[in-house]
Amino acid sequence: MRSLLLATVVLFCLVGGAHGQKSQPKTERRNVVVEVFQVLGLPVNVHEAVLLAKDGCYVLRCRMSNESSSEISGLRYVLTSIDASGGTQLIANRTEGFGLPAYGMKNLTFVTPIRFNPKEGSRFVLMVEQVLSAEAIWEVIKAKDTLEAYVKGDYSIQPNVMRVTNLVDAPTQIRVIY
Repeated sequence: MRSLLLATVVLFCLVGGAHGQKSQPKTERRNVVVEVFQVLGLPVNVHEAVLLAKDGCYVLRCRMSNESSSEISGLRYVLTSIDASGGTQLIANRTEGFGLPAYGMKNLTFVTPIRFNPKEGSRFVLMVEQVLSAEAIWEVIKAKDTLEAYVKGDYSIQPNVMRVTNLVDAPTQIRVIY
């Protein structure tokens, strides 16, 4: 009986109850599902977006498809949090580079860390604001206003997309003079 009591005391000390210290519960980060606000005029579609817990922060993983005839070289996105009372908070506004072939599909994990603490009951919305290729740039006009309306539940406002020629990254035209 005495050895059982001694074993219990030793176990109690090893677990963390020694010297009046209580063991602190570890806060485990969990993967967070992200809702995607699709913009119809852009050449990319984003699916299955998830914030993966990694080294004390999050990274964005998603499946992306290209509907254009040129390779997509990057995009800019905005990630917003909506709490249970309807309040919004900007989590990230990032530009990421990658290679997505014409009419291709790819699973992408963006390695740029996103540091925040998700609140219980919050939902997260991802919207692509700009898409880059060597030939063109697609930009959502008034992206902030459109996203704010969407987050508040007004789905009647559809974003407009402007496409311009990419004069910076476009390859120069080669003329052969005979």
